[in-house]
Amino acid sequence: MAYDASNLTVSAWRRENGRVGVRNHVVILPVDDISNAACEAVANNVKGTLAIPHAYGRLQFGEDLELHFRTMIGTGANPNVAAVVVIGIEPEWTKVIADGIRATGKPVAEFSIEQKGDFETIRAASWAAKEFVHWATELQKEECPIADLWVSTKCGESDTTTGLSSCPTVGNMYDKLIPNGLYGVFGETSEITGAEHICEKRAANPEAAAKFRKTWQAYQDDVIEAHKTNDLSDSQPTKGNILGGLSTIEEKALGNLEKIGRECTYIDVLEPAEAPAKGAGLYFMDTSSAAAECVTLMAAAGYVIHTFPTGQGNVVGNPIVPVIKISGNPRTLRTMSEHIDVDVTGVLTREMTIDQAGDALIDMIRRTANGRHTAAEALGHREFSMTKLYRSA
Repeated sequence: MAYDASNLTVSAWRRENGRVGVRNHVVILPVDDISNAACEAVANNVKGTLAIPHAYGRLQFGEDLELHFRTMIGTGANPNVAAVVVIGIEPEWTKVIADGIRATGKPVAEFSIEQKGDFETIRAASWAAKEFVHWATELQKEECPIADLWVSTKCGESDTTTGLSSCPTVGNMYDKLIPNGLYGVFGETSEITGAEHICEKRAANPEAAAKFRKTWQAYQDDVIEAHKTNDLSDSQPTKGNILGGLSTIEEKALGNLEKIGRECTYIDVLEPAEAPAKGAGLYFMDTSSAAAECVTLMAAAGYVIHTFPTGQGNVVGNPIVPVIKISGNPRTLRTMSEHIDVDVTGVLTREMTIDQAGDALIDMIRRTANGRHTAAEALGHREFSMTKLYRSA
């Protein structure tokens, strides 16, 4: 690669733990589903705050509860978040999540509704939120190396154009930035099906390869084989994928893997919402292929910008992480241009090389980090979807 990414910088917020964030949210975070209303009331009272309602957090146990805590703590701990107000029905789980976020050094306030009720909880939490907004809005950006960013990826509404243009664009970006110290991650365990042998070989070491094979096989054994009817028709590939020309999950998987480029190897395999712990480089995360679930898990792991190749057109966003949409489908650019940030249709018309497309994506990552709102942000897309492992107790 001739592209020199070693001296690229962005203007961003350096957090207390040294991580770099590209947004400066004050989040009102519910521990559980029945605390959503109180959180939304606080966000309504105090402008400049963001409530993130969700559907779970009651009577969970075991690994499912661990995943819930990891996702909630990770969401609040994400460097795009400046400060957090945590509200739960009971004090014990509220404290677990608040303490987990506090470990980053950022300001956190916690409130429980039991024996107080909504009125008192909302009143007290609103005062705390207001103080956090005053504090956060005076924080100053600083110049940071682009390699200090953590950039995630998944694709959605895939078609023949994603494997030919938008997914290789992300792969080209990773090939250029990861050698300079960027953290990257890809996932979508089900969508590797048919190309799992290729993905296994892209591991940087035998340990990572074995972890990937175990993770992928567990999905096959515990989900597909245990609950299948006859095959994955209408699920993998979806009806939209089929309309776009992908007839099998194998075709979809081969396009999906284009997102990791030609040079990158992944150094570890992460559990859902698990933060990477082996230094800079590319990681694989065990995630759903559903757009909102996957982006939520990667944001909870600490990634601050998400790159999203799409063919047929996907509109997903996230409350705390800007989602950059890349498409090479000319029809999508005609009919859904308001959702697309990076137009790589020139790859298919041979007016743009993959190398040029990768540079265009890097430029958009820089612009997004510097403050440009993505299409999903401008259109108000804040999809947040928790992953649940099994039914509550």
